[in-house]
Amino acid sequence: MSDKKDWRDTVFLPKTDFPMKAGLSQKEPAILARWREEDLYGQLRKARAGRTRFILHDGPPYANGDIHMGHAMNKVLKDIVVRSQSLMGKDAPYVPGWDCHGLPIEWKVEEAYRKQKLDKDQVPKAQFRAECRAYADKWVAVQREQFQRLGVMGEWDDPYLTMNFGAEAAIVGELLKFAETGQLYRGAKPVMWSPVEKTALADAEVEYEDIVSTQIDVGFEIVESPIPELVGAHSVIWTTTPWTIPVNQAIAYGDDVEYVVLTPSYDRSLSDASFDNAEALTGKRLLLARELIDSAKARMGFTSFFENWSGKGSDLNGTVARHPMHHLGGFFARPRPFLPGDHVTTDAGTGLVHMAPDHGEEDFEICKAAGIGPVFAVDDAGRYRANWEWLGGQGSVINGKFNASDGPICSDLREAGALLAASDDFKHSYPHSWRSKAKVIYRCTPQWFIPMDRPLQPSPSRGEGGSLSEPGEGPFSSGQTLTLPLASGERAPPSPLQGEGHNGPTLRNLALDAIERTRWVPEKSKNRISAMVEGRPDWVISRQRAWGVPIALYVHRKSSDYLRDPEVNARIVAAFREGGADAWFQADHQALLGPNYDAADYEPIEDILDVWFDSGSTHVFTIEQRYGEGVRANLYLEGSDQHRGWFQSSLLESCGTRGRAPYEEVLTHGFALDPQGKKMSKSLGNTVDPLKVMDESGADILRLWVASTDYFEDVRIGKEILAGTTDAYRKLRNTFRYLLGALDGFTDAEKVPVGQMPELERWVLHRLAVLDGELRQAANDYEFNRYTRAIQAFANDDLSAFFFDVRKDVLYCEVGPSAPEGTLKRRAYRTVLDIVFHALVRWMAPILTFTTEEAWWTRFDGKGSVHLLEWPEIDGAWRDDALAAGFDLTLATRQNVTEAIEPLRREKVIRSSNEARVLIPDSQLDVLAQPRTDLPELFIVAEVAGNQSDQVDVERTDFAKCGRCWRHLPEVKEDDGLCGRCGEIVNG
Repeated sequence: MSDKKDWRDTVFLPKTDFPMKAGLSQKEPAILARWREEDLYGQLRKARAGRTRFILHDGPPYANGDIHMGHAMNKVLKDIVVRSQSLMGKDAPYVPGWDCHGLPIEWKVEEAYRKQKLDKDQVPKAQFRAECRAYADKWVAVQREQFQRLGVMGEWDDPYLTMNFGAEAAIVGELLKFAETGQLYRGAKPVMWSPVEKTALADAEVEYEDIVSTQIDVGFEIVESPIPELVGAHSVIWTTTPWTIPVNQAIAYGDDVEYVVLTPSYDRSLSDASFDNAEALTGKRLLLARELIDSAKARMGFTSFFENWSGKGSDLNGTVARHPMHHLGGFFARPRPFLPGDHVTTDAGTGLVHMAPDHGEEDFEICKAAGIGPVFAVDDAGRYRANWEWLGGQGSVINGKFNASDGPICSDLREAGALLAASDDFKHSYPHSWRSKAKVIYRCTPQWFIPMDRPLQPSPSRGEGGSLSEPGEGPFSSGQTLTLPLASGERAPPSPLQGEGHNGPTLRNLALDAIERTRWVPEKSKNRISAMVEGRPDWVISRQRAWGVPIALYVHRKSSDYLRDPEVNARIVAAFREGGADAWFQADHQALLGPNYDAADYEPIEDILDVWFDSGSTHVFTIEQRYGEGVRANLYLEGSDQHRGWFQSSLLESCGTRGRAPYEEVLTHGFALDPQGKKMSKSLGNTVDPLKVMDESGADILRLWVASTDYFEDVRIGKEILAGTTDAYRKLRNTFRYLLGALDGFTDAEKVPVGQMPELERWVLHRLAVLDGELRQAANDYEFNRYTRAIQAFANDDLSAFFFDVRKDVLYCEVGPSAPEGTLKRRAYRTVLDIVFHALVRWMAPILTFTTEEAWWTRFDGKGSVHLLEWPEIDGAWRDDALAAGFDLTLATRQNVTEAIEPLRREKVIRSSNEARVLIPDSQLDVLAQPRTDLPELFIVAEVAGNQSDQVDVERTDFAKCGRCWRHLPEVKEDDGLCGRCGEIVNG
């Protein structure tokens, strides 16, 4: 045997500065700094100027606190969408924004006051508002850096802020449009109220938590009834809010419910109830639903009963009871009528519902129809007002001890002989303030509303008054209709709309019609928002707060009408544009009203606008003011909770002022949960901090995780999940590393026309053509999970596991001293690698923003940016389904060969597949498209031969190994000699 020669100097060894170890947490900030220095976003805007525009309108996060995983997921997904649209050649600007008003920020400033033992109400309003503005400014700056660290590209130097003067002017301008068209009224209705924060809350500001409450059964003695058997009996009501009993005004029944009057018996030996229950029940006749007798027995403890009367609920009409505390006189001495209620069921309780119109929506409507109004007994802090006859000045009503079975309410009812049962053990879901986490109540207060079902009216001429009455009661002239502007090229809504009133469509009509005209992704989300809009009450737009845009209306002190004068409104908007919302609180109101009105006749309203109206108006001062009147967003993209939040408030605001939705498409994503599918919470210690993930692993890992999830549903994230993402990233990075190393020294002169390429290269081009269509469709459908999986499968299965593996021999060995330009096969391979690189680096740029830029700069000496490029040019003619079908069979056979070789490798009969002689059934070989002579190369084995068996057999080859390419070939006479190909490459 000859001495072993080292042939390394004669083969191609890939070289690249693109390291296997990513080091993202160190590299990404440097890349980000360069993008800023070179104004990459500005370069992109210039490059795409004049193209079809795609606008994703950013839903504003609150400017309070560091970003969390929900923020990261949302912003990354938006960035992927915007970048993919830019990649497809569109002008896709991205203007980030912040919600700077409202309770979340005000609450944080108040928290600082409380630590200093200060009362916010004792601080001058101007000072408090200035501190809120400073707080929001601080967190805008912090979050701006954190969002950019995620790789999100946009107009960070010119974001929109709802507290900018121009934005506040636009917001109040939108409010005044509603006022001018009669779409505002002030009325007293029960609304969600936070006694802790002393303000009304929107539905989106409320979350539900499981709690344990006190449940009580209370007897209201019947004093009058057309049914003699009922007089003297006690109607039994059940409630889990004992604090509402002091505000009771009626009792509701169900018309079709069967009721009974029964006399209970009490056997102490058979009951677990206390003796107090026996005392309360003794001698009483009880009225309740027959279907609920058993549950009432369990609570009250009676063991048997005698039935005195039965009848339908409709028989109870005309029946009157008295309040258990009637001896206090005044309000409590008034009769409590029985009223029919559609909301009364026999699901729980007694089948009779006590009615407090101050504290329930159904209660309010039913009592209103009977001429019974609210009494406003509970103040803004949740205490009974001082002059209330029972428990005056006491509370708070959300305090558990106040409502407990041994608390003042139950004690007084027990003393009055009216408490039939009480226990502190009822588990149920109850609304809480999203911000303070405290329980909320329904409380009737004077508020400003936008009606959902009032026909829209035209804008008035100067001086026409606006109604403060309930919807349908306003002073509008008949026969007038409102014409609202539509976006350029948009179809007008069908007329008449379903449910349209005589004077024009209602806001609900317009919103439901706009929902039908909008594309919802996923499609099922359309049903959710449709149901919410169909069933929603009038929009409560007023808040009793200090920080925000005021409801800048003038209300006449005598007529109670609000002023509807376009000239006055124009002066108000101009004042806001000059001095922001603070201008209203410091205004010379006579100057704003002008010479036609006397300021002494008008009350300037100082209630604050619902923050959802602020964010619902962002399309005005972000899209229309930047891109032109009538322009609207292509896409809104937020979490599923925004069906009742921003999606809906934006829809209602735009429909009320423009007659259509502010968006063409809406994408909804789920929430980021912990690995067990639980909501993340600092108190549970299960949060995953995106800032920490970026510091440890890099933003591209987070971005790949987002793109890899089924984000239309709730998604999970944790250490193990991120480890899987990191592994997937490593494979993609190694694909780029291989491409960069394999293309070392590649020039255009090396390129080979497709027609001269071997079948394997043409098969890869076919796969690119197929993938191109799949990715375009996935990007247009916003399905980046499918997009990412398709690229990963191509990179891992088609390239790394097959194409790269088969062709590494050609890459390394088919170039040398006698063939410096390489063989045709090698040049074809590198031509395809160049095409693949340009495709992959572009396709992955929206997701792996930093890594693809690093790969681009590595190959092209740090010049340019991958993010300025457009979608790769993939020739549709590359698609060859017949060729692909042949390779499908070959790949299936290759898999069988690999599986047959593995046992011999484990047993060390062979060390690599190159040492294998493979025997394949002739029946399988005969159907393969490739000649048998090509199969050893495709299977990376020494020999392929046929056999007559029904399985693949493997044995060690007798061929010697080429010392240069390490293939075992018949022409190699002894190990480490040269095969014919290598000899020609080396020696010519």
